[in-house]
Amino acid sequence: MKITLLLHNAYAVGATLRGTLALAAALADHHDVELVSMLRHREVPRCAVDPRVRLVPLVDTRVGSDDMAHPLFGEPAVDVPIADRHHHQYSRLTDLRAAEFLRGCDADVVIGTRSGVNVYLARFGPRRALRIAQEPLRYDTHSGLLRAELASPYRALDALVATTEAEAARWRAGLPLPGVRVLAVPAVVPAPDADTDTDTDADAGTDAGTGTGTDADADADDGTRVIVAAGRLVPGERFDLLLAAFSAVCTKDPDWRLRIHGEGPERTRLRNLIDGLGLTGRAELAGPRTPDGAEFAGASIAASASDAEASGPALVEAMRRGVPVVGTGRPPGPTELIQGGGGGLLVPCDDGRALAGALLDLVGDPERRRAMGAAARESARRHGPEPIAERYRVLVEELRATRRSRSVRRALGLARSRARTLPRQARRA
Repeated sequence: MKITLLLHNAYAVGATLRGTLALAAALADHHDVELVSMLRHREVPRCAVDPRVRLVPLVDTRVGSDDMAHPLFGEPAVDVPIADRHHHQYSRLTDLRAAEFLRGCDADVVIGTRSGVNVYLARFGPRRALRIAQEPLRYDTHSGLLRAELASPYRALDALVATTEAEAARWRAGLPLPGVRVLAVPAVVPAPDADTDTDTDADAGTDAGTGTGTDADADADDGTRVIVAAGRLVPGERFDLLLAAFSAVCTKDPDWRLRIHGEGPERTRLRNLIDGLGLTGRAELAGPRTPDGAEFAGASIAASASDAEASGPALVEAMRRGVPVVGTGRPPGPTELIQGGGGGLLVPCDDGRALAGALLDLVGDPERRRAMGAAARESARRHGPEPIAERYRVLVEELRATRRSRSVRRALGLARSRARTLPRQARRA
């Protein structure tokens, strides 16, 4: 097969991009693979691209490029949803180039990797190809306006892929798409790469920070007694709840330390909370997190207190290093990652007492930490590039086999939708 993956900016950096590049390399073991980057802001990619994979940039945003002098470069995009958070980085020129490329694309399978790019795929992708859209972000991170803008174009897709079963269920309930296969495929979390260039760019559209190389085989319980958390410093990550739970740990064992990696608007409030809880010198806001999870190397426990669910690349990066996880969430989402392989403990969201209890259980039991760390490392293998590439191979076979029946369901669904809207249109007229 020829497989084309559509990216926002393959020249940027970030955990999601690293996962996509690793998936492309795994697919290249058996297929002809091409990466198409909507934007290009530098000469060479920051993350390594497998030499077997072709990289095709569409719009060059480097200062002095011919594209920046194009009259359409200064006009806002109209084909990307205006509510998409990267809309301001696109232009009419991006619309034009994406449409031209996709209409002439000869791939058998085209995979989009985020909402705005998925809309290009749905609108302009070749009808003969299978069109698969990835949604790496949680359903509830999309505004109601964005979901409304996605509803119509997404009906033309063959499949919509979320990262967990819980998220797939949210998409099915919130955005009915007749004839579109909505399913879960875990995000790829590649092995750490000590040579990755981790500089950031303000216009790259990523949320990654800077960091250093890692040792993937670091001992997750080497006596350092460190709990590590990583994520955006925003209210939904509930680092305030984690700090309160950690204060209970310090009461029982003051030798433990907490490092929180990330940046965001909550930094000042969290800094004040650390001082107010008497955790100065024990809890630390350690700056930006790294794209490859280097902050978890050598940690004893990884923690997440998110209001949504403990999932995503950060915790998989910890588990890959043999670090047991304590996380919050509502099944089935977190259960898939944490409890499914026995690599951690799951507690309810917004329950500081339960979170403190789970941390204390692991803090006081090094043997259990080691056993859970080994299970976590094994569980994380499911997120490796090869298993996920196999999941996509099976998905493609299924989509080919069901193409006719899905087309019928799509047509019937569109007819029912029109039948519901006609009376409303008549009343308005």
